Amino acid sequence: MVKLSVIVPFCNVRLYASDALRSLRANAREDFEFILVDDCSHDETPDLLARAESELPGAVYVRHEKNEGVATARNSGIDRARGEYLTFLDGDDWLAPGHYPRLLAAIEELGCDFVRTDHVRCTGRARSVHRVPHGRRGVVMNPRDAILPADRSTSVDYAYAWAGVYHRRLVDRGLLHFTDGLRTAEDRPWIWRLHREADSFAVVGLPGVFYRRGVASSLTRIGDVRQLDFIRAFDQVVEETAGDPESDRLLPKAVRTYCAVIAHHLSEIDKFEPAVAKRLRAMSAAAIGRLPRELVTDALDTMDLDRSSRLRRLRRRITTARGAA
Repeated sequence: MVKLSVIVPFCNVRLYASDALRSLRANAREDFEFILVDDCSHDETPDLLARAESELPGAVYVRHEKNEGVATARNSGIDRARGEYLTFLDGDDWLAPGHYPRLLAAIEELGCDFVRTDHVRCTGRARSVHRVPHGRRGVVMNPRDAILPADRSTSVDYAYAWAGVYHRRLVDRGLLHFTDGLRTAEDRPWIWRLHREADSFAVVGLPGVFYRRGVASSLTRIGDVRQLDFIRAFDQVVEETAGDPESDRLLPKAVRTYCAVIAHHLSEIDKFEPAVAKRLRAMSAAAIGRLPRELVTDALDTMDLDRSSRLRRLRRRITTARGAA
């Protein structure tokens, strides 16, 4: 019986894939499987993965014939997974030796639907521990209780899929798959759905994932149209939260987070290609216009001056354009 399935998407990460694969080998166990999903890489990544399939115990190699994005790549891995528990790693990150056995022991001891963990952020040679924004550790709780308050960073803002482990019953309930085709912010609808619909979760320390920042091929560093998928992702968060029985309580958090992410992208608009920057402004304005006006106003009133000013200017453009029409 497979106890743990580890799903690892790769795309054009030959410079880093060896580190990820070496760290998986340092976490191998006879009842673990490693599903290596190549999302149509055009470098030497497929060669590394084909070799790993024969050298890494429990490795299964899956290749996409066309590039479909990280959400669909993870879904391919979920569909192949046989484990009682599932977790994720990205192909340009790596693990501490023995991390997965410790993570598995934690969720088995706690007996909950999913466990979230801290992680180590790596930028060049710098290392820093980033903690789940949730105060209670090692205590099983209702995931809904970790969504609020609206004006503070909470567990739904810590969306990293690889920072945790998940029981198979979440797959059976349709809660673990990602929205197909999303190339960025794919983990935002996913984490919100987990916290709204799963029955139990817990937070532990275990900062055993090393998250590599500043990678040239990362979408967070590339200002092309794929970055704009965050609009689709947060539209889904807002739509699904609006349909929740507790929407009056939860929707202000979803709207405020959406506004904050729009403000963040606008603050970095110079990194985008000119045509994409123009599209970002237009799509962001349309998104603000779709949101409940009173919730947007409340969100802007509680934000810092820089972010609120950007969004107020955007909203004024919407009002002016509607008046001209």
